Amino acid sequence: MKVILLSDVKGLGKAGDIKEVKDGYARNFLLPRKLAVLATPEAIKEFEAKKAEEEAKLKAEIDKINAIKEKLESTKVIIKHRLGANGQLIGAVTNKEIAEKLKELGFEIEKKQVEHTSIKAPGEYEVDIKFPHGIHAKLPVVVEGE
Repeated sequence: MKVILLSDVKGLGKAGDIKEVKDGYARNFLLPRKLAVLATPEAIKEFEAKKAEEEAKLKAEIDKINAIKEKLESTKVIIKHRLGANGQLIGAVTNKEIAEKLKELGFEIEKKQVEHTSIKAPGEYEVDIKFPHGIHAKLPVVVEGE
């Protein structure tokens, strides 16, 4: 019996695969647990249409993220921070400060997306911004004393 897997099944395949399985396995395990549906011609067409729609959504989302990445990488963020007597920053520049500065500039970036080592001295730095789908942006950050 041919079935379309709705979710990953260990030892059988991943969601979306069309597999030939024994009738009893399909009737007694896969179908009752809603892990698969029968692979009728209508179900296959419906599934492929849904898959194409999801791929189009994913491509649009990745294009949107890449556009944001391009804008981020061409933006220079300047953060003013208090200096101590020795020329070092009092405290450190945090992910939250960088995320807030980006919000002021019109970017919707959360502090958990910002990855950097501790910035404790004035200067120019490159901060990594994480996006879904494994996309990373390098944000130029300038830390100045005040």
